[in-house]
Amino acid sequence: MKKILFALIILAVACNSSQKTVKDPVEPAVVKADPKEYAATITEEELKEHLMVYASDEYEGRETGTPGQKKAVAYIKKEYEKLGISAAKSDGDYFQKVPLELKKVPNGSITINGKEHSIGEGFLTFTSSEGTFENIIYAGYGVEEGQYSDFSDIDVSGKVVLIKAGEPKNEDGMFTLSGSTKSSKWGDPNESMALKDELLQSKGAKGMLYYDMDNYQRFTSYFQYMKNNDSGQMSIKTSNKDNSFAIYLNSEVAKELLVDIDTNHTPSVVKTSLIVATATENDEIDSENVAAVLKGSEKPDEYVVISSHLDHIGITNDGQINNGADDDGSGTVALLEIAQAFKKAADEGRGPKRSIVFLHVTGEEKGLLGSKYYTDIEPIIPLENTIANLNIDMIGRIDPKREGDRNYIYLIGSDKLSTDLHELSEEVNKEFMNIELDYTYNDENDPNRFYYRSDHYNFAKNNIPIIFYFNGTHADYHRPGDTPDKINYDLLENRSRLIFHTAWEIANRDARIAVDKAIE
Repeated sequence: MKKILFALIILAVACNSSQKTVKDPVEPAVVKADPKEYAATITEEELKEHLMVYASDEYEGRETGTPGQKKAVAYIKKEYEKLGISAAKSDGDYFQKVPLELKKVPNGSITINGKEHSIGEGFLTFTSSEGTFENIIYAGYGVEEGQYSDFSDIDVSGKVVLIKAGEPKNEDGMFTLSGSTKSSKWGDPNESMALKDELLQSKGAKGMLYYDMDNYQRFTSYFQYMKNNDSGQMSIKTSNKDNSFAIYLNSEVAKELLVDIDTNHTPSVVKTSLIVATATENDEIDSENVAAVLKGSEKPDEYVVISSHLDHIGITNDGQINNGADDDGSGTVALLEIAQAFKKAADEGRGPKRSIVFLHVTGEEKGLLGSKYYTDIEPIIPLENTIANLNIDMIGRIDPKREGDRNYIYLIGSDKLSTDLHELSEEVNKEFMNIELDYTYNDENDPNRFYYRSDHYNFAKNNIPIIFYFNGTHADYHRPGDTPDKINYDLLENRSRLIFHTAWEIANRDARIAVDKAIE
């Protein structure tokens, strides 16, 4: 009996030991993906190989809607097909058609209380418009933000509205909106006119009469350039042919409408007779964005958009080709190489947790049109699912005005909406690349206003955190001398790898980028 009992005890101990071995196996160590391995696939040689084709004479400067631009989008599409990266659109088409039109310089006049003014003589416009109006609305600065509104006591729907440049100030000389000596976006010479025009359109205004003596000469120069070169203003085509118009006034004509416009800031109804009669011929432009997507492994419905513009300015009147190797051939080929690096990781089972959209936009040189269409009219990916935009525009050259280490990059906008993104960017650079991050052009007072001049801005205005990567301008900017042989391919490699590492971290971190400085 004791022997049997002892044997049972031994058996029980053995069985228990065996069960523990099955229940608690030793788990193999998880090998974390090393992004440096994939960043290393971004090389000088491949960047150069791409750019020698993309910025060659065969592509004729890639002006929007031209045969050269068609060759460019075909090249980009072919590369994504070779990589096996799918189209971003659900129908499998890599191309997102962007309906554009070229508005030629109009002819015509406006008549105020019986006095006729021909276009170019006291007023300018770039649109067709006609109508007779017995009264117009004066809306002061045409500003509305927070508790302040120039429209609180007036209805501008269906009306022609006269507004002026600038923004309101208090009696102490401080700007009303900021409460300081610093102006807001409504007073920014590069941004305010478009903001005011959009506001009037949202309120149903028929037309805008805009008085801005500081910029009127700039409007005139642009108008004369278009007229002398038989060119026009490209814009996104609208289906509504009865859309609103914009007319720019000099001081003399503005004061025919309201004699004390310089000192009068109070909105009112102005009793006047205004006849508008301008006409222009519009040419349709066939163009497209190119968009590919690599789906995320864990959070596929959150997207990081990496963008560059595919167009340039084409051929000059004397037949010279503007190849645009730096602007923005460098950004285009960098994006292709970054896509290749992410695809290699995905093929090895180490793809990004979040999805990556590789977006090549058209019409940047014509006013950020492709990115505007993508964000404002037909987002392929819902903007609420887009957590960040990294925009690449000119990263292959060296700014001759810059002093210091040649291995640098200008960063613009990283801290405008998200402290989180700015800190991540700094940490990634410190860990992987140690490139000098130069924030010279990130200054709010930078007269160049680069923050507003590339495609990232259309994402930023929608409260999507952005970083704009930029090497600065140079003597060949928008000139035939911007050729592939002048690119610093070692710098292009380093900068492209930095962007890859930054995108990798954004796509793979646990939390999405936090927005703590949203635009109201």
